[in-house]
Amino acid sequence: MKNQNANYLDAVETVITPEMSIKIESNECWWGIATTSGSEAPITEHSEGFSRDLRIENYSNQAVPLLVSNQGRYIWSDKAFMCSVKNGEFVFEADSTVYIASAGTTLRDAFLAASKKHFPPSGKLPDLALIANPQWNTWIELTYNQNQKDILAYAKAIGENGFPEGGVIMIDDTWQYGYGIWEFDPRKFSDPKLLCDELHNLGFKIMLWVCPFVSMDSPGYREMAFGMKDAGVACEKGGLICDAEGEPVAAKWWNGKSASIDFSHPLGAAWFARQLATLQEKFGVDGWKFDAGDTESYKAHWVTKGECTPSEMSEAYAKIGLEFPLNEYRACFKMGGQPIVQRLCDKGHSWYDLSRLIPDMVNCGLLGHPFVCPDMIGGGNWVVFTEAAQIPFDPELFVRSAQVHALSPMMQFSAAPWRVLDTKHLDAVRSAAWIRMKYAQRFVELAKECACTGEPMLRNMEYNCPGKGWETIKDQFMMGDFLVVAPQIEKGATERKVVLPEGMWRADDSSIYEGPCEIIVSTPLERIPHFERINS
Repeated sequence: MKNQNANYLDAVETVITPEMSIKIESNECWWGIATTSGSEAPITEHSEGFSRDLRIENYSNQAVPLLVSNQGRYIWSDKAFMCSVKNGEFVFEADSTVYIASAGTTLRDAFLAASKKHFPPSGKLPDLALIANPQWNTWIELTYNQNQKDILAYAKAIGENGFPEGGVIMIDDTWQYGYGIWEFDPRKFSDPKLLCDELHNLGFKIMLWVCPFVSMDSPGYREMAFGMKDAGVACEKGGLICDAEGEPVAAKWWNGKSASIDFSHPLGAAWFARQLATLQEKFGVDGWKFDAGDTESYKAHWVTKGECTPSEMSEAYAKIGLEFPLNEYRACFKMGGQPIVQRLCDKGHSWYDLSRLIPDMVNCGLLGHPFVCPDMIGGGNWVVFTEAAQIPFDPELFVRSAQVHALSPMMQFSAAPWRVLDTKHLDAVRSAAWIRMKYAQRFVELAKECACTGEPMLRNMEYNCPGKGWETIKDQFMMGDFLVVAPQIEKGATERKVVLPEGMWRADDSSIYEGPCEIIVSTPLERIPHFERINS
């Protein structure tokens, strides 16, 4: 497919000098900076106190030194910056040049111009199995007890409970013997090759959880820190992030303290790549869930081969994913236009966090990441799904979460619906999964298009329909320009408002509407209101 972005508007950029600030115009709306800023977007002249410092944090998700405006302007820097809103103006602190450009009159104009100049689309795709079927992640069901018997039982239960079979199954943390010891734990996996064969026979591609950390008593640590392999074989030393004295640092993360791989060092990147290649060759593993790699995991005074800033080290970790079409990242810096799947950070089991899914996915797309996955259905807090939960489990919330996922670019289960739901709620979630399958091929074709254009798969109404006064709508979205999706995200609500763009639209209940218009639709538990464009 031709890269439709190739002939798009060339923007003339102006340098924002350190003493300059940028006035936010009246009625101007901005998106960008960090995926998790989506719920605060659009940023306007009234967003006093808004502040993000990408030099030290990626805010648990994707971060890019980019802002795009619905009046055709964008702001960009090649390196991380701090941006805040004061007195109706953007104020920046940056270690590299910051640019502003006028590139048309709409949000789409601004995005496409910024994309063309700074993160042009590669034309490459992640593995389309991530889009064509629901994904299944073993985290919530097994947490720190990933094991052969229960993983296979989980995989078999998917089809047995009437859900679409096959797709992608992600085996999460503790399948491995240790951090940086990327071998199946023999205490929990009696025959990992047999497990992988059985999962493949069930139609699944297999992803394993990995992270950029290495336990400091492991063979990999001894190899990179001391230049010594097992059996006393000497090798070249290097590949770990060090302190000023040249000693590997102990990085603090959610599972303790570990050494960190220096992905700017050829030895570190090569060591990590060898571990993954071995797993692929021995067991037929298909891809990787790349966790961690947050900017805040790295410190500016640490020493790396490439003299990387913390954000640049996060970017270097993300580049590993370019070698593996079946990939997923939860933390990332830059990398727009690349075939990398970006998942929203873990959300709580709450209606507030459910309301964040759509605006965060919108913001992620406007940062140059078209292949975005919402968080796990029902949220990523595994304790909620246990008897020890202090937050009560809400089956209605689980259903409405599944319905947001169903017509998003990707749909990821973790908590087993057949375990946590009664018949009524299980039927509604199963229905949502099959509604996704109805549109799966359309979404695959949309992904192929967006790989060439760089445009988001999932878009807010302002992107497709500028100037309609819809820039603050956060509870509906469009997939490409052919599908309006308006899930119910309010507890107990049985109806909602929907706006439809110009054209003819067929609703999921077969009603026909002519837009632009505003309508009220019913939202019984089992319904995902969605509207498909009727081509004349």
